[in-house]
Amino acid sequence: MTPQTVEALAASIPDGALVALPPDNSLPSLAIAKALIRRGARGLRLLGVPVSGFATDLLVGAGCVAEIQTSAVSLGEAGFAPRFSAALKEGRIRLRDATCPAIHTMLQAAEKGVPFMPLRGLIGSDILANRPDWRVIDNPFAEGGDPIVLLPALSPDVAVFHGVMADADGNVWVGRRRECATLAHAAKRAVVTVERLFDGNLLEDERTAPGTISGTYIEAVAIAERGAHPVALLDEYGFDADYVASYARAAKTQAGFEAWVEQHVFGTRAEEAA
Repeated sequence: MTPQTVEALAASIPDGALVALPPDNSLPSLAIAKALIRRGARGLRLLGVPVSGFATDLLVGAGCVAEIQTSAVSLGEAGFAPRFSAALKEGRIRLRDATCPAIHTMLQAAEKGVPFMPLRGLIGSDILANRPDWRVIDNPFAEGGDPIVLLPALSPDVAVFHGVMADADGNVWVGRRRECATLAHAAKRAVVTVERLFDGNLLEDERTAPGTISGTYIEAVAIAERGAHPVALLDEYGFDADYVASYARAAKTQAGFEAWVEQHVFGTRAEEAA
């Protein structure tokens, strides 16, 4: 597999697509999120797997997003996601509330090729009143009076994440973050940024094979050094708390957000496209 550019990966994600993004503690590709802003993406439907963070707030603030399905949107210790909060209050985006286990269960159904999977923990919560696509039935293997929820399979149009390395066959190493494998298996396509290329086959090396997603599930790869920044990338680099806090302060207003984006997104265009 020949590596593409980050801009090419962003260009391959059409407006209106259902785009699945991992949370800030599990390999999001900020490089692709910034490239989507640069290309002027519109109408994206984001799926937080299972929660949404920095990349989501950037995309919402830039006007790229129409809908979000997630269990939470947060900047962690930096507080609420300011552009998401503003857009929700102003009615500019639609929120489909979910829970962490529900999102994983729907993706696992798609991964396994079954139309739905059951989940018990939703019983008794208010969320069911707002999710007509989730069905409560009686457990067919019990005598009665044992309700359980059926969740439909969910197959995102595109899965987007950042790995440490990829090889010439398109295999991508994500270490312990095996939830990214479920995401790649469930999605119709997966486009991935990585720090570097690996000289050899990641699946043939006993040390790397357990943490590798097969290239069968990866459509395209681009090299993007520090492509997850400001979030941490396994043992490669840590979380940049100062950077996120600085963003949170700037993004309290739309004008502050736009100034931040001009510097940190459009100001790095030539470097990231190289």
